[in-house]
Amino acid sequence: MPQSQDFTNQIRIPENNDWVVFILLGCLFLYIFMMNVIEREANLKDFLLQKYFDSSNNLPSWIITSCVITLSLAVLISQYVPVVPEYAAKLQIFGYQMNKFGFCLAAVSLFYFLRTALGFLFYQSIGDGKKWSIFYFTSTKFNFILSILVIILCVTHYYFPIDRNNAFLYYFYFFVFVFIFKIFFYLFHRNNILPQKWYYKFLYICTLQIAPLLLLWKLLFI
Repeated sequence: MPQSQDFTNQIRIPENNDWVVFILLGCLFLYIFMMNVIEREANLKDFLLQKYFDSSNNLPSWIITSCVITLSLAVLISQYVPVVPEYAAKLQIFGYQMNKFGFCLAAVSLFYFLRTALGFLFYQSIGDGKKWSIFYFTSTKFNFILSILVIILCVTHYYFPIDRNNAFLYYFYFFVFVFIFKIFFYLFHRNNILPQKWYYKFLYICTLQIAPLLLLWKLLFI
């Protein structure tokens, strides 16, 4: 009888990233719809440089931009979440369990929703509610640019041969730089989107920028 031999399967099953393509194409479709319909065929330069008093349909543009930045961040971050927490894994929606992307999407969506709600209440409580609409108009432009950069990072991360472990540090440094830049962007923007009094500015930065971000980090990675 012939002796049995052990064979090692050298065939590598490629990672299926079709879901990434569908999400990123959906994000691009949302932006095309926004620029052609909501912004009335505005070009990129006009959209980014338009003034608040010359703009229209600010709320739909802000909602679309917020959806795109949430989806693209969830796609990128999901690869580095160690595990889905037990309380989230036990949840079933239409018979499906939550995977890492679903958990990240829920966490980032909750993060943006709570920060937006608290930001609105903050402006109303200090008697500066009129600046809220100017604030989210300005933040729309910032998040639009950031979401494009995140989409580029997603394409690079999933479809180019990079060391993902080393890339995490570069992503971390990139988002730290973006966060610091955003603080100065809000502080010195010509629209004066933050409250005039310095202690209100300090309160906003600490409670509505730094604290929620630390909470999101703990929720995802600790």
